[in-house]
This record gives sequence, C-alpha cells and structure tokens, in this order.
Amino acid sequence: MATEKQKQKIVEALMALCAERDFARIGLAEIAAGADVTLAQLRAAYDGKMAILADFARRIDAAVLAGDDPGMAGEPPRERLFDVVMRRFDALTPHKAGVAGLMKAARRDPLLAAALNRIALTSQRWMLTAAGLDRGGLPGLARAQALALAYAQVLPVWLEETDTGLPKTMAALDTQLKRLERAGTMLGRVESALCRLSGRRRSREGATAHPDGGAAEAPVPAAG
Repeated sequence: MATEKQKQKIVEALMALCAERDFARIGLAEIAAGADVTLAQLRAAYDGKMAILADFARRIDAAVLAGDDPGMAGEPPRERLFDVVMRRFDALTPHKAGVAGLMKAARRDPLLAAALNRIALTSQRWMLTAAGLDRGGLPGLARAQALALAYAQVLPVWLEETDTGLPKTMAALDTQLKRLERAGTMLGRVESALCRLSGRRRSREGATAHPDGGAAEAPVPAAG
C-alpha cells in the first residue's frame, strides 16, 4: 500500500515528466522511477496515468478550498468566483511547466482532451461551490461545463504570463466571467419561464378530476 507521501511524489513525478515530453510517451515505469517507488506501490495507489491526473486535480481543489476567504461572502457572485479561480492559478503555479506540457498534448489528442474535461468538470463544480454558486442536476452540470470552458480560455494567458502580479490573466478572467454572467442571466430567465410553465401545467392537471370523482394523482418525484 502506497503512503500519502508516496502518492504526493507520484503526482509530482508525473507533472515533472509532463513538462519534459508528450503525455502519451510517458510510461508508468518512468513515473515510478521518478517518484522512487516500486511498480507494485504505484499500482496499489493508482490505476494509471489518468487516475494520477485526477488526484493532482483533487489536490489542487483541496488547496483552493483550504484558502477560502470568509470576507468574500458578501461580495457579488462574479467577484467571489474571480477570487476562487485566481486562487486556483496560485495553487497551480509550482506545476506551471507540467500544465503547459499537458495542455500541448491535449491539443493533439482528442481522447486526452475529453478525459481532462471530465476531470475539469468535477473540479469546476467544487470551484462553484466554493464561490457559493453550486446548483444540483443539469443546471449545475451546465454551470460547471460553462466555467470549465471559460477557464480553458484563460489558461493559455496564464501559461504565457511572466508578470507575477498576473494582470493579463486577471483581465482575461474578468472578461470571461462577465460573459458567463450575461449568459447566466439569460439562462436564468429561460429556467424561470420553464418553471412557471411547469407550475401552471401541474395546477391544471391537479384541477382535473378522475372519473371516480377524485383528484388527479400527483406524479412521483424522480430520485435526485
């Protein structure tokens, strides 16, 4: 069984290798050697490279969530989300070269890009939760995907920026969040209209009596 320290070394070894070569050319034996663990320990800890990347994302998520600022609670939603995403970039800074290599590989490999998007969706749902903007069901999934796409637009700016103050990254992020805010307002209106329509339909159905004189039976809510 791999220890937490060994898992950390495995994650760091993979990210270091991502900075040096294409993701597809990185072997599990190389990761084990870089982390100074045996293949048996590596196998006990992870199923493969994507599992290691998922753990990397979880660790970044945890770092962002641990840095939560209670003072942001009263700020507007866009400002709260801006703060959360910038904390994510701060947490990623030690791994910037590895992230750059991974993004370069994803541009050439649609399967890798799709796998990374699945990991990103989970992370962005946690970022939305940290900003107090989480939603359940399909609306929550749509928000996470929208944020993931916006984040993907800002990531190249962050990767290229050399100024430690990150003015270009902040400007790009502010632009993307404003677009999300406008899109969210429109989607919110559509959702509200659909909810009102659904409510009127239920009211009409409830007023319709069955032939035996009883009221129409209410539908059983779906799980979740």
